[in-house]
Amino acid sequence: MEYVLLLPGQGSQKVGMGKDLADAFPVAREVFDAVDDAVAASISTLAFAGPADELTRTLNAQPALLAHSAAVWAVVKSAIGPHVRAAAGHSLGEFSAYHLAGAIDVAAAARIVRRRGTLMYEQGVARPGAMAAILGALTSPIDDICRQATAERGLVVPANYNSDEQVVISGEVSGVARAMELAKEAGAKRCLPLPVSGAFHSPLMEPAVAGLSDALRAESWNDPQVPVVANVNASPVTSASAACDLLVQQLTAPVQWTRVSRRLVEQYPDATFVEIGSGAVLTGLLRRLAPSVKTLSCGTVAEVEKLLSLASVPA
Repeated sequence: MEYVLLLPGQGSQKVGMGKDLADAFPVAREVFDAVDDAVAASISTLAFAGPADELTRTLNAQPALLAHSAAVWAVVKSAIGPHVRAAAGHSLGEFSAYHLAGAIDVAAAARIVRRRGTLMYEQGVARPGAMAAILGALTSPIDDICRQATAERGLVVPANYNSDEQVVISGEVSGVARAMELAKEAGAKRCLPLPVSGAFHSPLMEPAVAGLSDALRAESWNDPQVPVVANVNASPVTSASAACDLLVQQLTAPVQWTRVSRRLVEQYPDATFVEIGSGAVLTGLLRRLAPSVKTLSCGTVAEVEKLLSLASVPA
């Protein structure tokens, strides 16, 4: 059996995530301890017990999600690792993907994403922005809608191309508000403001680029052992230098998740796609894109045991 790993991004965090794993598997507990030590904060306490508002803060949610994914991987790696063919992660999840692909250890990855979350939050305070999810088929391309809204009210760009009928936009508050109006006129079923602390994946994050680049270069990287399909261009990454370059670009560029998903399904049509970590958002998106694809979510003890049981069955 072949596997493709999917790593969730910010928004998938929830209080209690990873606690049953840490209680059941010493290697999972060790991962959470390593993340706590790396960032000099009790990320594990926030993940296991909250409070929710503290866990949701960008600088906490990012290392917490990384820790959860890494903890799951520590438990299942020996069983499925030799059969993994590729990985991809949504936004923050791309950092987790590089850890699972052997490009960076969990402590170094935790330091980077903690710094990333801090930089993103600080830039959101310095230059407030907004994000919104646009749901449903549109009669006008979202790129055109954003260009019109930018010209009329303020900068707004597509931030996450999640599926053919789900795009997240990001930018100045006035620009996002106008784009939501235009999207409704173009047939959007719903336009939902998102509870975020800044205009992520937009040019408003540009001042954070230098700090993220420094954080990436300060850590030791290896070439990924399996290709990681990048958010920025939906291309497989096999070198450490390319990984760092694209992770910096990702801060201000849109997440091309629809293209990433299509590429993975086309290249690995018979693989089982496993979402490693909190929630099942990415496998849900994938099933809508390719209903026949095999998917699993793997974030709890029960889900881990199911994956381990499947992995033990001869293909």
